[in-house]
Amino acid sequence: MRRLTKKKALTLVRELDAFPKVPESYVESTASGGTVSLIAFTLMAALACLEFFVYRNTWMSYEYEVDKDFISKLKINVDITVAMRCQYVGADVLDLAETMVASDGLKYEPVIQTLTLRCCFIHLIIFAQMFLPVTIRTLLHIQESLRVEHSLQDVLFKAAIKGVPPAEPQSEDTSTSLSACRIHGHLYVNKVAGNFHITVGKSIPHPRGHAHLAALISHDANNFSHRIDHLSFGEVIPGLINPLDGTEKVTADPNHMFQYFITVVPTKLNTYRVSADTHQYSVTERERAINHAAGSHGVSGIFMKYDISSLMVKVTEQHMPLWQFLVRLCGIIGGIFSTTGMLHGMVGFLVDLICCRFQMGIYRNLKVSTSTTLNLNIIFTLS
Repeated sequence: MRRLTKKKALTLVRELDAFPKVPESYVESTASGGTVSLIAFTLMAALACLEFFVYRNTWMSYEYEVDKDFISKLKINVDITVAMRCQYVGADVLDLAETMVASDGLKYEPVIQTLTLRCCFIHLIIFAQMFLPVTIRTLLHIQESLRVEHSLQDVLFKAAIKGVPPAEPQSEDTSTSLSACRIHGHLYVNKVAGNFHITVGKSIPHPRGHAHLAALISHDANNFSHRIDHLSFGEVIPGLINPLDGTEKVTADPNHMFQYFITVVPTKLNTYRVSADTHQYSVTERERAINHAAGSHGVSGIFMKYDISSLMVKVTEQHMPLWQFLVRLCGIIGGIFSTTGMLHGMVGFLVDLICCRFQMGIYRNLKVSTSTTLNLNIIFTLS
């Protein structure tokens, strides 16, 4: 009884076979079929390789949400060279709440002056750009490319490496012409809008705000030509390039104001190499000469006014899952196999139809054979 039941089950399963086998004696191999098969297999292999490269690649996804962290401090990383002696300049931060942040984390390092251009202004700018260090020129080229090709930022995110930033180069005091000042280090400020500025004189505390002691400094010593080697907010991640990195401004006017209006966006970066909380920013630049007689009032110096966005960006590196890759691969192979089979059958039908209509190819021999058979039948009938 069990054997009969098992036999019936096997018979039922055999009847449900959706892939019936054709005996080899009924299969005819042709040159056209072999050619189409070769083309199909080649196309399958090429598309499968391309699909594998797509599977290996990753992309960046961006999500936005409200930044709820308003208690923690914001770290400002600075590395700026100003064409003035260190005893003549001071840097500090004044936020929106009139809170002055001490610049204890900043270091003032005398360096050789390379930014002062007093005469032949335009020609010397071109000359200076020709002899910029290779790293600065490369950085400026990348900055120009980032303004045009925004997708390059995804490449920089993928290349970011979490680790210790490269060591800061130490200047060798082999010359007495250290007439410029490199201001570098970091500051911790409140997460509110503020103003980081470098101007004449050291900052001193004041009951009604803050002030810079500049009365004893000669007016002719003012020169706020500067180069921003690095300016970032939050955690320093090697490999990321910020909008102001490599910026260089040169002026021959001692009464000149440089302004940078910065919008800081909190960013959570999560890639396969690094996971960090950092900040991106966009910047608008403006500069003007101070001339009180012409109505252009202000204070000479470098002013970076920053504001913090209330939205946070989550940047995540994503990868195609394995199941999706297998589904796409099966779709490629099955689609090419079915499509080439239908095209081969359609082309073969059209060729047979045309040959039959015009009695070409094998149909010409078929006509002669048919005529001979008819003649023989007539002879046998007459006899």
